[in-house]
Amino acid sequence: MVRGWYTGASGMRAQQWRLDAVANNLANIDTGGYKRDVAAFKAFPELLLRRTDDDGVYLHPFGSADAAPIMGRLGTGVELNELYTAFDQGALKETQSDFDLALDGKGFFVVATPWGDRYTRNGSFQLGKEGYLETKEGYPVLGENGALRVKANNFQVDKDGRVWINAAYADDPSLMISRENNAWDETALLDTLKIVEFDLDRYLKKQGSSLYRESDTSGPARILEAGSRPRVVQGFTEASNVEPVAEMVRMIEVNRAYEANQKLIQTEDAMLGTLINQVTRLNG
Repeated sequence: MVRGWYTGASGMRAQQWRLDAVANNLANIDTGGYKRDVAAFKAFPELLLRRTDDDGVYLHPFGSADAAPIMGRLGTGVELNELYTAFDQGALKETQSDFDLALDGKGFFVVATPWGDRYTRNGSFQLGKEGYLETKEGYPVLGENGALRVKANNFQVDKDGRVWINAAYADDPSLMISRENNAWDETALLDTLKIVEFDLDRYLKKQGSSLYRESDTSGPARILEAGSRPRVVQGFTEASNVEPVAEMVRMIEVNRAYEANQKLIQTEDAMLGTLINQVTRLNG
């Protein structure tokens, strides 16, 4: 009976992990580029139940009998195996801002932070005070040759991630033009967005602010070459890949499973109490 307590407690703990993951997903539905967390579990080793003092020989030759001493297996609970990130593609939302970029396919933008290079799918960028393309937190977005210094209304990013500027007005901020209303007669390649991939991206570690860092399991960042790069879409951002209805269903499942394990512990406690009372009464 005491074993049942531990089994039920492990089930309740597992549902707490699931609930934390679901709650975090629902809280980040509107976070650009957010990728949902998934909790995976594994069972404890099962116990093989066997009748004591039974070698499989018939003790009673008449009537029905079972010669097998093995009764079956008994589960002993579950534990958290891993909490990983599902990098499914999110929907693209149009923003009409030149500074917003989205990746359609596998890959990550690279940004420079005080802790080193970090990786993100959130392409909601802005123009920093010094003219660099930055995240909302002020971390510069990196190209293959370093930070990208651009001017408002004076740069374009094509589907391959190449950043083009209008060469005729590149050095004069007072002559900025609108790319919607003016033809670009003279363009210059500024740089190419640094886009990377990992061998096992599901094992990247979340750092907050939509940033990821590599781990020993994920492997180091690998720069994607032409032909294997995701499509870059300017004027769009990637929405989170959280499906609200599916997450609400999972939350209901978690609550039901938690209640079932709770009732198991209560039943085991009641049975043990009854057993103790009866034994005490008989011995008294």
